Amino acid sequence: QVQLVESGGGLVQPGGSLRLSCVASGGIFRLYAVGWYRQAPGKQRELVATIDTDSITNYADSVKGRFTISRDNAKNTVYLQMSSLKPEDTAAYYCNAKRSQRYNYWGQGTQVTVSS
Repeated sequence: QVQLVESGGGLVQPGGSLRLSCVASGGIFRLYAVGWYRQAPGKQRELVATIDTDSITNYADSVKGRFTISRDNAKNTVYLQMSSLKPEDTAAYYCNAKRSQRYNYWGQGTQVTVSS
């Protein structure tokens, strides 16, 4: 059983930056692909970025060039550096760690609000 704890969310002005962290415990973290997802009120959860076990990354078109996902296996942590934030980035952000259909875990989420 893997536990995921997200942190780093908050209120930021448009154009600002935030760094989200996802800390994992209870598993061999380096064996898991990790993704950040977000869900805005009234909308479906959507993929933001992923990083696999070889640190190959993938981004949603809406965040390319603005967000960077990275991982530190020694710290069991995945980061999402968010820059040039826009009001439409406002959402609850969730961390997901997946190794297989059986080993698929979610964090509790952290709120990001972009507003002036």
